Amino acid sequence: MIEGIAYALGGIGLFLLGMIVMTDGLRGLAGESLQHMLANTTHSPFSGALSGTISTAILQSSSATTVAAIGFVSAGLLTFPHALGVIFGANLGTTITGWLVVLFGFKLKLGVLLLPLIFFGVMLKLFSSGWKVQAGLAVAGFGLIFVGIDALQQGMVVFRDVLTPEQFPGDSWTGRIELLLIGLLITVITQSSSAGVATALVAVNAGTIELPQAVAMVIGMDVGTTVTAVIASIGGTAIGALLLLSPYMIYIDQFAPAWLSQNPELALVAFHSGFNLISVIVVLPFSYAFARLMYRLVPEFKDRLVERLDQKLLSEPEVALQTARMTLNDIGTVLATRLTFEINNESCDESVGQVRIQTAIDYVQDYLDEIQLHREKERHQKWLLSSIHVADHLQRLLTRSEEHECIRNVIDDELLRPGVERLASLLHLIEGKQEQGAWDKALQLATQNYQFMDEQRESLRAAVMREVAEQREDVDTAEQRLQAIRWLRRVAYHLSRITHHLHNCEQLAGGKLLVEKVTK
Repeated sequence: MIEGIAYALGGIGLFLLGMIVMTDGLRGLAGESLQHMLANTTHSPFSGALSGTISTAILQSSSATTVAAIGFVSAGLLTFPHALGVIFGANLGTTITGWLVVLFGFKLKLGVLLLPLIFFGVMLKLFSSGWKVQAGLAVAGFGLIFVGIDALQQGMVVFRDVLTPEQFPGDSWTGRIELLLIGLLITVITQSSSAGVATALVAVNAGTIELPQAVAMVIGMDVGTTVTAVIASIGGTAIGALLLLSPYMIYIDQFAPAWLSQNPELALVAFHSGFNLISVIVVLPFSYAFARLMYRLVPEFKDRLVERLDQKLLSEPEVALQTARMTLNDIGTVLATRLTFEINNESCDESVGQVRIQTAIDYVQDYLDEIQLHREKERHQKWLLSSIHVADHLQRLLTRSEEHECIRNVIDDELLRPGVERLASLLHLIEGKQEQGAWDKALQLATQNYQFMDEQRESLRAAVMREVAEQREDVDTAEQRLQAIRWLRRVAYHLSRITHHLHNCEQLAGGKLLVEKVTK
């Protein structure tokens, strides 16, 4: 008995470890491409469900797909209803794990045969570089899954005479609810519905429980996923409740082919996939209505400037960097509006107040500091570096916007009028930039503006000093005018660097690896 328990627990542990390792490897190999696919192919809840299913089936992780969908909503790349479709599809995509277990673990019995595959994967991880490292993890994780299933099967053999179907709740309403709760508990403990479904499949295969009991447990496992992803299982929960109140085995007997009833493990995994597919089909038409309800029910706790910066997104660097980029865009827009108020000698309201912008900059700097990157991801490293530079120059520019006396001197000095007009045009362009590619034009104008101020600096200084020498202006006034010249040039410099690095971020977000050196 003790040996059987050890095998069963060890098998579940190996299965979960294999899922984690394989998912990490697959995410490293194809994660970014699949995330781009999610963003580019999701145009409605229905297309979102399809892309979410495909992404999850490949990555073997509904969490990765869900986090990406949340991040794309935060970054404005997906609408909330469209993201709901992705999450519903992710719930369907997780059922592919059950098919892998049945086809490779039960029918082909590859557990022992895949042991060398684990060795091969580990060797790739230890002695390779680049994409081969991630491939090694995926291969080793794949092998571990079926070694775990093999150990779990050996453990279940011991329980065959100890645990029988008669010891589990029967096929009644109360019995189904009890079985549902058992399935829910398994998912909550393992934090993986895939592990629960695998355990149920092994139990059915060993004869420890019968198909109707396993079906109720699987419904409970799907409901159990609401502990970690409430939205993803709302549809499944509703359909599950209806199934529990109906004689669902009649449906299986009526519509399933005869050979399926002779293979209960295949019948169970087919039911699991069908159950989730029906749930998605039923729920998808209500995506927009559900989204409107959530907008009413869920209050906003953060300032809208930083509401995108969700800590949960940090597990996906691509999504976290995208979210930070959009936040920096918004802060830059608000700061440009603040400077426009200042050079027009108008009072600023709270929406462009110093405290709000400073808080947002501090928040995004802390967020950038928490993003953990893989060393081999050069594009991500360049992207993060440019983001840090943007935040730094936004901070410096905010400090300049607080130099009110200097700004008044800039406005009053006729010599600086051309520079002020150029600055106003640039700020107006930045305030209105939202569409893709807008930073390209802003960068050109900002660069021209800084070059103009840099070239004019010496001639402007000379003109001021000449007026002092000719005693047409006192020294104190001349010093104020020189400070105004320096202020205008420094603002032009910070804007040129902000637009440069935001343009870099925009290019890197599109998957382009910039070859030029990222400068301060």
